[in-house]
Parts: sequence; C-alpha cells; structure tokens
Amino acid sequence: MDTADGRNALGEFLRARRELVRPEEVGLPAAGIRRVPGLRREEVAMLAGISADYYLRLERGRDRNPSVQVLDALAEVLQLDADSAAHMVELARPKSRRTQPPPRTERVPDGIAMLLDTFAVPAFVQNRCTDVLAANRLAVALSPHMAPGVNRLRALFTDPLAQQLHMDWEQGTAGVVAQLRAAAGAETDDPRLTQLVGELSLRSERFRRLWARHDIRRWEGATTRLRHPQVGELHLRREKLAITGSDGLLLVVHHAEPGTPSATALALLGSLSATEQEVTGAPHTGSGPGR
Repeated sequence: MDTADGRNALGEFLRARRELVRPEEVGLPAAGIRRVPGLRREEVAMLAGISADYYLRLERGRDRNPSVQVLDALAEVLQLDADSAAHMVELARPKSRRTQPPPRTERVPDGIAMLLDTFAVPAFVQNRCTDVLAANRLAVALSPHMAPGVNRLRALFTDPLAQQLHMDWEQGTAGVVAQLRAAAGAETDDPRLTQLVGELSLRSERFRRLWARHDIRRWEGATTRLRHPQVGELHLRREKLAITGSDGLLLVVHHAEPGTPSATALALLGSLSATEQEVTGAPHTGSGPGR
C-alpha cells in the first residue's frame, strides 16, 4: 500500500499511472492474457524509447534522476495532463538532505479572520491537509463539515451525512483526493499527511483506491451541488483562494449566481442562521485550534 512515506514516490507514481493506460489507447493489441492492468513495464519502455532495464530501475527507485527528455517521453506514453506531468517532474527533482524544520503552528491571519465575518456567503479557511481552521456562521449553517476543528477529507469519507449532503459525492471525493496529492507535491513524508492517509486507507475502501491512482488536480473553483436539510437543493460556486504569506492556507468561499433559486435558498439559510443565533445567543464561529 502506498503510505505516502515518500521513499519511492516517483516509482509509485509511474506504476500507478501505467496501470491506468489501456494498451489499445497507445496503439498496442489488447488480445491475449495480460497479468497486469494497463501497460506492462516493457511496453512503457518501448513506447518511451528507453531500455526496459532503465525503466525498471526508475520504477523500483534505483534511479531517481531521469532526464527531462525521458520524463517528457514518459508523460506522453502515460497520457499525463499538464498538472500530472509537472507533478512527475517534481517527484524526480533531487531532494535536499538537510534536516527538516519542525512543524510550524498554523495561524489564520487576523485580517482574514476579520474578513470571514464580513462575508454574506459561506467562507472558511483550511490548510493543505483540509483541516478547517476558521469559518463564518453561514459556512457552518451550510455544512457541519465546514466548522473549525473538522478535517474535511475525513468527514467526506467517513461521515454518512456527507454523502447525503453532497449530491455529487463520488465526483467530489475523486477531486479532493487528487487535490490533496497536488497540494502535497513531493512532500509526501509530511507526518500529518502520512497519518491522515494511513487512517483513511484503513477506514475507507474508496479513499484507498483513489489515493492509489495518483491522480493530480490543482486547487481551483468549481460548482458543487448540495442537498441541505433546511433549504433544499443548492447549486453553488466554490472558489479556493491562496492566502499569501501562509504555509499553504486556502480561503474557500461558496456563492450562488444572483437571481437563481440557489441564491434565494442561500439568503434564506442566512436568515435562519441569524435567527438561531439571536435565539440561542451563540457567538460567531470564528477560529478553531489552528488560530
């Protein structure tokens, strides 16, 4: 199992990606008995114009510094998109042997924490491991998985309520795992990432299969569909904005197209949330332990 320890990250990536390419997609006959899914090692080597022995050394981690030309050829054979090819190049880059610095305490900048409470739409801050560090009231009203202290990845794969809330749960889970791979980059030996991947690999078969694919997708905006228990179906835009000067923190904002039923439903949710706060006297959500 790939435990994200980084000992042979390039080899693991190459093996996972060749298993996803069907022979007929690269002009090879698919007939006959094939003991492995996807392409054989010697087929990748032949198509990339390198020796089978050299490719075997790459996959087994005995040669971790292939040339740019070799990487370009492998990217073409493995049908990698630009993000996946860039990720492969990063994995192949020689690593520094200097001692890793101690983990830094993540802190949401004061200005960002203040900004959250000025938004009339759901907004929260997460780190690269998808821990929610701060959120406004409307974000928590939209989903309990947006509350400070929650790990969104863990909730998505282990909380049955997540599958009920997210109408495109399968597509969403595939995307978030690919985004986690991209956010981690070549730093796959991060202790927090290792612990999270190990836990979810044991608790969720779907996570285990998705992580093994080594898909890469950069953080970007998208449309998400939610089925909220109070206001019904919502089609929202999700924007993920990097917070400059931080160690990989993202500001995540959900908003609806003006004039749509989703905009009306989101406004209603805001009213319900404000009324509940007045009745209970509960303070705004603010920041969690990471602040």
